[in-house]
Amino acid sequence: MELQIYNETNKTDKSYVVNKMIEFNMYLKDVDGNIYGGLVGEICWNWLEVQYLFVDDAYRKFGYGKNLLSEAEKIAKEKKCDFIKLDTLSFQALDFYLKQGFEVFGTIHNAGRHTHYYLKKEIK
Repeated sequence: MELQIYNETNKTDKSYVVNKMIEFNMYLKDVDGNIYGGLVGEICWNWLEVQYLFVDDAYRKFGYGKNLLSEAEKIAKEKKCDFIKLDTLSFQALDFYLKQGFEVFGTIHNAGRHTHYYLKKEIK
């Protein structure tokens, strides 16, 4: 069988592809709806991938990042994922992720003068 790539707008085909990966978003908001952080990720096959995690500087060190990751892990467990994966650069949040139980499984050195880390956390 030969497969071909099609570049077209087709809602049915798009829905099929999107439904194969479950996307989710979580936000850290105040009562007025102002956003101070959030997590964007998706589930694909047997893992959850965190694409973005952000907490405003003024609200760091209060456990909000840890809480966002914890909620993501709950979702991953509900969806029967085996692990969570994410990546970060050396000037970002490596120590934070290590404290949350993630382990480095790969690195790219000299990625724009930094080191690019790939991390994984097994779900128990």
